[in-house]
Amino acid sequence: MAKKQKFYVVWFGNPAGIFGSWEECKRSIQGVKGAQYKSFETFEEAKKAYNKEYADYKGKTVKKTLSKEQLKKIGEPNLYSIAVDAASSGNPGKMEYRGVDTQTHKQLFHQGPFQQGTNNIGEFLALVHGLAFLKKNNSDRIIYSDSRIAMGWVKKKK
Repeated sequence: MAKKQKFYVVWFGNPAGIFGSWEECKRSIQGVKGAQYKSFETFEEAKKAYNKEYADYKGKTVKKTLSKEQLKKIGEPNLYSIAVDAASSGNPGKMEYRGVDTQTHKQLFHQGPFQQGTNNIGEFLALVHGLAFLKKNNSDRIIYSDSRIAMGWVKKKK
């Protein structure tokens, strides 16, 4: 799958501006103490951000809202399911994961924190733990995961 192009806004760099690649952005900020920059998914978002202050975007990730057509394609979530997720601070760093009943929000399992873990390993372990949980409980629920890497590892039986 091809990577989506990102656009990079440099508010304080040499030069400042909007760049269409990380390499261009990196050249602009390299050696600039206190460089101010951020990536955006579309040129329009980058242009809007460039005309505002860096402080408005620093440390903030803009949540993309889906159009009505996109939401229609996705459909309603299956609440007869569990959702798994992991988190890590650092790579590697402290890592933990858990599984939650999608309908009741009840935590079904939680492991960690583990030292020297990665987010990808945590996502994989959460998915495997979720599968074991379903097997143990003779359940036909589905599992939601946001990790394509972990799902790929499970499919490939890694």
